[in-house]
Amino acid sequence: MPIDPYVLLLLGTVGLAALLPARGTASDVASGASTAAIAFLFFLYGARLSTREAMDGLKHWRLHVTVLACTFVAFPLLGLAARGLVPVLLTHPLYQGLLFLTLVPSTIQSSIAFTSMARGNVPAAICAGSFSSLVGIVITPLLAAAVLGGGAGGFSADSVVKIVLQLLVPFVAGQLLRRWIGGFVARHKKVLGLVDRGSILLVVYTAFSAGMVQGIWHQVSPARLAGLLAVEVVLLAVMLALTWYGAKALRFNREDRIAIQFAGSKKSLAAGLPMASVLFGAHASLAVLPLMLFHQMQLMVCAVIAKRRAHDADADTGALSGADTDTADTGPDVPEPEPVTASEPAAASRTAVGTGTRSG
Repeated sequence: MPIDPYVLLLLGTVGLAALLPARGTASDVASGASTAAIAFLFFLYGARLSTREAMDGLKHWRLHVTVLACTFVAFPLLGLAARGLVPVLLTHPLYQGLLFLTLVPSTIQSSIAFTSMARGNVPAAICAGSFSSLVGIVITPLLAAAVLGGGAGGFSADSVVKIVLQLLVPFVAGQLLRRWIGGFVARHKKVLGLVDRGSILLVVYTAFSAGMVQGIWHQVSPARLAGLLAVEVVLLAVMLALTWYGAKALRFNREDRIAIQFAGSKKSLAAGLPMASVLFGAHASLAVLPLMLFHQMQLMVCAVIAKRRAHDADADTGALSGADTDTADTGPDVPEPEPVTASEPAAASRTAVGTGTRSG
């Protein structure tokens, strides 16, 4: 059950915001830097996505439609169904964060990694995660406008326009400039990956600093956090079962089912945090708390599932190989070939016969 080191950095950033929150001028500087970091983050997403791979991926449209339906239809419906848990298990702000979690697009990197580990359809996972992130830039704020309305802490139609301009425009710019900068991005992937993660840490610090200044953390008790974790465990279990058995009912093969399960059951922290900072403003800290908890939970559970799928694939391969060998050994009415050493006994036999003849 691995713990992602990056999650530890996120928790450390939350602790830093709790001890030394940005106030006054420092808050304005952090907010401006966070906005610039978000734009640069999605610019890099656009520069990384290969247009050719995206077009090739459209050929497997049934798989991508299935992943999108899980991400933006099944997940939100489960989120709306959880409304009945307020106020028994969840406070209204925590429920708003849980509902926002169900609207976020799927992951890219971890979906690819787990699909590869489980011997699934890796190219399909690449395209499915990329399509989900791209569609989510537009769909997530629109869904948020429909299901969250004015209860998202300053959320309005202007927020939809703002998030599209802040996320979609840099993404399109990255796509347009990919011809000239794509090679540079590919060669410096590790360095730019650190820039990605640093941008997310800055967003987390800004959001949780605002939450500390507003004093909203007093609204969360250990009992409420335990209730939130229990709800998210059920949510993840339902989506893992739905993506696996639903894909089977749709007659996808094993490799495609693996890609659907890992791309359709997970939510992107990298995409969700910037969107939450735009949509929720000062209330973003509570809004992203369910997403941060769900992110670590999905990594731990999916790592175990991926290893089990890989073990099952090895077992199936071994069983098939054994079956082929047994069939070859026990085939009906197939004469066994003469061994090469048979010539020596034969020669001895001829000598014996000849000797016997001469003696007769």
